[in-house]
Amino acid sequence: MKLKPILVVAIASAALSACVSPSPRPIPVAANPAPSGVEGSWADPNGIISTFQAGTFTTRTTDSNQMLASGTYTNISPSLVEINMTSLVRKTQSKVNCALVTQSQLNCTSDAGSQFTLNRRM
Repeated sequence: MKLKPILVVAIASAALSACVSPSPRPIPVAANPAPSGVEGSWADPNGIISTFQAGTFTTRTTDSNQMLASGTYTNISPSLVEINMTSLVRKTQSKVNCALVTQSQLNCTSDAGSQFTLNRRM
């Protein structure tokens, strides 16, 4: 009987054609990775911009881009950063500890006890 081989070939053809999609599949695009750590640009409620970049810290005004403070920072842990900075306005040095409470919020306390919050700029 030649019916069996024809039936097997027909079933195999159907199974193989089910594996082929009629149109090309879109290639998945990698999403931008979520920011980690403090690297990048941050703003306080007054609009002052602080930038953390490769161990360097700067603070500038938004209107004239005038530098207000500069210094260095050290990652103490994945969620804690220590900033050693010099205020160019007051001519003073200070240490600030900041806790990364979310990927977009940094809560900071200066060595004088003042507290402020920075929000990540996208």
